[in-house]
Amino acid sequence: MANENKQLHKAKKSKKDEFYTQLSDIERELRHYKHFFKNKVVYCNCDDPRVSNFFHYFSYNFEKLGLKKIITTCYKNQDMDLFSQNESEQAIYLEYEGDKNNNNVPDVSEIGIKPLKGDGDFRSKESIELLKQADIVVTNPPFSLFKEYVSQLFEYDKKFIIIGHQNAITYKEIFPLLKEDKMWLGYGFRRNMAHFINKHYEDYASDADHKEGMIRVSGVQWYTNIDISKRHEDIILYKTYKGNEEEYPHYDNYDAIEVSKTKNIPLDYAGAMGVPITFMNKYNPEQFEIIGQMVTTKIDEFNYGYPYINGKKIYARLLIKNKSLK
Repeated sequence: MANENKQLHKAKKSKKDEFYTQLSDIERELRHYKHFFKNKVVYCNCDDPRVSNFFHYFSYNFEKLGLKKIITTCYKNQDMDLFSQNESEQAIYLEYEGDKNNNNVPDVSEIGIKPLKGDGDFRSKESIELLKQADIVVTNPPFSLFKEYVSQLFEYDKKFIIIGHQNAITYKEIFPLLKEDKMWLGYGFRRNMAHFINKHYEDYASDADHKEGMIRVSGVQWYTNIDISKRHEDIILYKTYKGNEEEYPHYDNYDAIEVSKTKNIPLDYAGAMGVPITFMNKYNPEQFEIIGQMVTTKIDEFNYGYPYINGKKIYARLLIKNKSLK
């Protein structure tokens, strides 16, 4: 895990964070949203259509999903030598509107790759004009630009299903959106990890988890603002605080108890509780209220400083309350 985090930090520093998503992971997540895509324009604005599995998924399922249009854009310096000996020096985009010759295959003649005048960056004027046409954005944006990317989606009031690291939960730009139920986590990756095609970094995964030509990244999440049934499912609580107080110590610097695992949330405690950030995978806004977080030394509106117990700093925590016990 430590080596994987180092890889992500290197990606942020070098901007070599082109993590290509596997088709199987895309299929596993998007099957939960199929009803939402009918008559929608889908925009994949961090995807070279020549290699993107997002474009593959939507183009081959265009009629099944009842889509209206797919738009994809590609940054001009897309690292094409993952797949060939050449790099793309031209930013491109395409608009696919379904099968025209009734062979149920997205042919090249039906796709038509078109050049962009600029660099194809999602922040460019051309890309923003394409974004304005979209009903929903689905992609794996650069991890290094996640805050800015999400900010743009909200600025233009877009629905989205995107990939990011779970550490983004604690970002000061992202946490308020989660707290206010403006976005939430999707169904997720198996075992809370993903394998991405990325040639820049060594894969430190164990033999059992190693996949040739890929890098394993733990703590990867799907983020969305489309309502899904998962977020309305209660966490089944079975432990009690009364009689087990020693299992739930209080923080030195905030009036809340420590709950080291989501499954150990007590069913009878009405006060504030500190839980791991992985709690967001189970969070039901009808069951719990998020009141803040304890993640850095800097204290602000929603952050109350790192949690301490008996003078010892522990891992980052989200602060929650059980709504039924108010």
